[in-house]
Amino acid sequence: MARPTRIIIQSHALLHNLNRVRQLAPGKKIIAMVKANAYGCGMKAVVPVLEGHVDAFGVACLSEAFAIRALGSQAEIILFQGVFDVDEFQQAVKHRFSCVIHQPQQLEWLLNYPLPHALKIWVKVNTGMNRLGFMPNEVGQIFHALQQCPWVDANIGLMTHFACADDQTHARNDYQITAFKNLHIKGVSQYSAANSAVIFNYPELHGDVVRPGIMLYGVSPFSDYTGRQLGLIPVMHFTSALSTIHHYPAYSPVGYGAEWQSAKPSVIGIVPVGYGDGYPRHIAPGTCVWINGQRAPLAGRISMDMMAIDLTACPSCHVGDAVELWGKHIPVEEIARSAGTIAYELLCQVTDRIRQ
Repeated sequence: MARPTRIIIQSHALLHNLNRVRQLAPGKKIIAMVKANAYGCGMKAVVPVLEGHVDAFGVACLSEAFAIRALGSQAEIILFQGVFDVDEFQQAVKHRFSCVIHQPQQLEWLLNYPLPHALKIWVKVNTGMNRLGFMPNEVGQIFHALQQCPWVDANIGLMTHFACADDQTHARNDYQITAFKNLHIKGVSQYSAANSAVIFNYPELHGDVVRPGIMLYGVSPFSDYTGRQLGLIPVMHFTSALSTIHHYPAYSPVGYGAEWQSAKPSVIGIVPVGYGDGYPRHIAPGTCVWINGQRAPLAGRISMDMMAIDLTACPSCHVGDAVELWGKHIPVEEIARSAGTIAYELLCQVTDRIRQ
């Protein structure tokens, strides 16, 4: 029998979440963000489902774009970090990728090294996140130069990214909104500023193109909500099964460091999943899994390949019973809070040894 630890990807949930995007941003074009192996859900599982339902796919780099083409996709693919050398511009043209440019060297390469045919370009402006992008006072001149370049497609987009859109009370939002709205650039074919948090919080910033990421996978971009509370359905279900059950007397320690100790005679289940699979090692006491219709708390430290759970209040459990780490009943957002991290990180750190 194969090791039972696996992730299950729900394609119907992907399409439901995409429809939620359409409800919130009616009539807008959609770039589905599938970087980082589709937020850990797997390009192979996600791209074919979304193909034909979105206007483009968004990735971080060339290797991710190639992975999409290898699946047979003919959709537009946008390199959100652009290229890292001149040769990558040649590859982008050859494989019909679109590019974001955000720094002077990329602009210099683009203008000074002729391409065999037109490349579609997005210009990223730094409105205040101070990570990537040209300064607002540079963008007009950049657009003028691009419009004169024969190997740049005439439809040039302008985009930005918000640092604090998940917190509507943060003053940085007003600063960035003002900076973006004050841009008056001739020749912009389309505007894009809306990631998942902006899609929910700032409909006035939806522009022409929205670019949902985490919400496509059924996860909330906000720390105080779960995806289900926002009308989303989780796409990734992280599951395993009980591999053994032990009965221990009171005050028996469990796991590395003997940190956890039973206060009474206890039933301890072992589940073959650990931080080597992507479950967080540093997680708060009392964090639960779901088994046989109820919650069961962890017992002791997470090991590389195993975890222990306290089944004392779950008397009907048997070896082989399914265990949900996160998914339908245990929101990944809850596990992220218990681990002192964000759901994005948990999804992306699920490892390759898990069956999908």
